[in-house]
Amino acid sequence: MLHIDIETRSDADLAKLGVHRYSEDPSFSILLFAFAYDDGPIEVVDLAQGERIPESVALDLFSPDVIKAAFNAQFERVCLDRYFNRHTGPWHCSMIQANAMGLRGSLDTIGQALNLDQNVKKLETGKNLMRLFSFRRMPSSKNGYRSIFEPEDRPEEWRQFIEYCRQDVMAERAIFKKLESFPLSPIDSELYTLDQIINDRGVRIDIDLASSATEINAALYHHYEDDFLKITGIDTPTKLQRFKDWIKEKTGEEVTAITKGNLPTLQKHFKDFPDVVAALEIRELLSRTSVKKYEAMETLAGEGDRARGLFRFYGASTGRWSGRGIQPQNLPQNHLTDLDTARDIIRQRDRESLEMFYDDPADVLSQLIRTAIVPTEGCLFLVADFSAIEARVIAWLAGESWRLDVFNSHGKIYEASASQMFGVPIRQVTKGSELRQKGKVAELALGYQGGAGALRAMGALKMGLTEEELPGLVSRWRDTNQNIVRFWANTEEKAKACILSGGPQTVGPYLSFRLHKSILFIRLPSGRELAYPKAKLRAHQKFEGKTEITYQEIAGNGWSVKGTYGGKLVENIVQATARDLLAVKMLDLHEMGYRIVMHVHDEVVIEVKNDQHAQAHLKEVLAVMSAPVDWAPGLTLNADGYLCRYYQKD
Repeated sequence: MLHIDIETRSDADLAKLGVHRYSEDPSFSILLFAFAYDDGPIEVVDLAQGERIPESVALDLFSPDVIKAAFNAQFERVCLDRYFNRHTGPWHCSMIQANAMGLRGSLDTIGQALNLDQNVKKLETGKNLMRLFSFRRMPSSKNGYRSIFEPEDRPEEWRQFIEYCRQDVMAERAIFKKLESFPLSPIDSELYTLDQIINDRGVRIDIDLASSATEINAALYHHYEDDFLKITGIDTPTKLQRFKDWIKEKTGEEVTAITKGNLPTLQKHFKDFPDVVAALEIRELLSRTSVKKYEAMETLAGEGDRARGLFRFYGASTGRWSGRGIQPQNLPQNHLTDLDTARDIIRQRDRESLEMFYDDPADVLSQLIRTAIVPTEGCLFLVADFSAIEARVIAWLAGESWRLDVFNSHGKIYEASASQMFGVPIRQVTKGSELRQKGKVAELALGYQGGAGALRAMGALKMGLTEEELPGLVSRWRDTNQNIVRFWANTEEKAKACILSGGPQTVGPYLSFRLHKSILFIRLPSGRELAYPKAKLRAHQKFEGKTEITYQEIAGNGWSVKGTYGGKLVENIVQATARDLLAVKMLDLHEMGYRIVMHVHDEVVIEVKNDQHAQAHLKEVLAVMSAPVDWAPGLTLNADGYLCRYYQKD
């Protein structure tokens, strides 16, 4: 194993642009290269002063027999790939290994959490040294009117910088050794390699559409500001105190807060004051007229107009990915039936037509955000996603037979749920009916031990349900899904028993618990484990005479205690299992030669050639996604999919 740390320089903003754009910048260079083989001595190569990486080490960077290791290895890997203009590998990431153990944070933070010796922690002066040698700044009298310093300018600080780089290798290696007995699962090791391929591949951005949308948005913003000025005499609705004072002058009432969430309520409240309503409507329009996603797309698009590095492996404790940059997991949905027309209007920068044809131009801009992600020239996107995957997984794990029967037949879980809860034939639960609405909101809100509050959060009241109906809906759902209710209770009971006794416990045929070094592990059907560090029991914070499970997570420079319960543990288990199912399918599709460019929640996005074989590819991908998984016997999977010329919701 070759442990590595590098120090670099680039005019690009790493935090804003990510490592791919950072290393693509013409100003990019590697200043220091520190390395150590296994437990051997740490050497630092001073590339900034003309030293060269030893030839044997350079060869090992490309050898499949030598594992390269770093904390946040993606940074070292991408930078070294750029430096050599060649792919290095394979890599091991100690940050990912720590994340899988429930430890999140920086190298220094995780080092402290693992009680590393003081002599292997990062130098406190590290950030100041990076500001000195790695970041360009505005020249001033304080820095001698220098935008950046070279080693010869500050030789003493440069020696400290070399030591800082050396200690990073020491800390990374110490973290690796601390976690050596908790290796990544084989599937996660394989998946991390695929994750890096997908991140390097990136997605192509329609730069023209993104820049046109940014330009139109600016014009809309100024237009709305002008209208706001005419109504209120205030030049911009962002001056909230002046806006509140104006409302008081007009209505005699004092408004304590004007937020995106309460604007509709305020409009209803002041319905007898047309000017106030109009001004509040403009404020609401401006709050939604945001093109930050478009701006991020333009900024992040690098070589080939592709935005790279958009997915963070193990971004959540369940193992699910989180988003970076344009945050693909949080793109607004599209419901327009004429996306092509709307895109053409935006491309032509035709604000007048946009306002003429659409009641809400800001909403149109929002809906078109995902369509600015486009396939490679001559290709289509093949989008495929699991159908009701979490509902299927929880039914399978809990042994809720009637739900499994639904998924093994027509698959209409909302209708079937309403039919079960209200004792009516399923044919009476039609699309758009009140019963289906109740079935839908119950399914979305109640699977993880949620109550009336969960229904409210899922929008039950906006769907037309009354406050008085909510407790009854909870009771009906739980009465109908007694195996799932028992699953919550059994999961909590066995987790507590494991913490108390230290001995292994099982829930059903697919889940088991173990306690090791005060870490509660939940073994998933796939064989992967979820980790809850420093798991304990304490007196329940809400219910007298009961206990609750706690674990700890890193917060700031220390630990933070979190409570959990059966429903929350089940949510973690179900979402982690759904993630593992997607992982299996992504690996299968990659092995078959499919070019995955994105994956969002339970959906995979693939580039395929726009030719006569595209439909056959769609059929094949859906067959792969729907095929049984060997470690999940009895779990029926299904997938839907479509082909499109730009990213969209079908």
